[in-house]
Amino acid sequence: MNNTPKTPKPRCEVRRLGRRGYQDVWDEQKRLAALRHDNAIADTLLLLEHPPTLTLGRAAHPEHLLASPETLAQFGATVLETDRGGDITYHGFGQLVGYPILNLQQAPHCPDLHRYLRNIEEVLIRTLADFEVTAERFPGYTGVWVECDTSKPRKIAAIGIKCSRWITMHGFALNVNPDLSHFDWIVPCGIREYSVTSMAEVLGKSLTIDVVMPSVIRHFGDVFRLEILTVE
Repeated sequence: MNNTPKTPKPRCEVRRLGRRGYQDVWDEQKRLAALRHDNAIADTLLLLEHPPTLTLGRAAHPEHLLASPETLAQFGATVLETDRGGDITYHGFGQLVGYPILNLQQAPHCPDLHRYLRNIEEVLIRTLADFEVTAERFPGYTGVWVECDTSKPRKIAAIGIKCSRWITMHGFALNVNPDLSHFDWIVPCGIREYSVTSMAEVLGKSLTIDVVMPSVIRHFGDVFRLEILTVE
């Protein structure tokens, strides 16, 4: 009989922020990333919704912003340049956004961005499976997709990250039940040939962020091998 005690998993604090503006949470990410670099806090996962916001990553093309200023003003949408990777992305109500603040140089992680991205995809794929949505990776594209066995796969979750001194920022956006017409304001992630979808559209019924969030938290802990602690 092996009585060797199990090594405890490193802790990850999950903070559910509700509905928060993009700039506000971006500033909070920067603050937390500095603390994580100094080992002043544990790994952290922020979960939230943003009001209608268009963010341009470092590789963004201005022509991929299609909506007029009048249209954006009508919906109270803001446009921000950000320091994450990727092109232009939409955030809005009904979309579950996750920002992991992890130190990839500390166990159980490893300093490998490709592996980190695949792990985020795995969290979302497992989450969607809990709701009987079959999702996959789509070769050549980051993110999570459905109907990959057809000629027109659709993107259901986007990923865009920043990593500085092996501390991660930004993260993923899972389309739970957003207004999909808002994606017509942009060329999502610079991809013209494929459209986006949501869990609500795939399932043909409405879902809420609060219903989906526990699955994301559980699978995040499993995939990244972290003990989850939810804090307010």
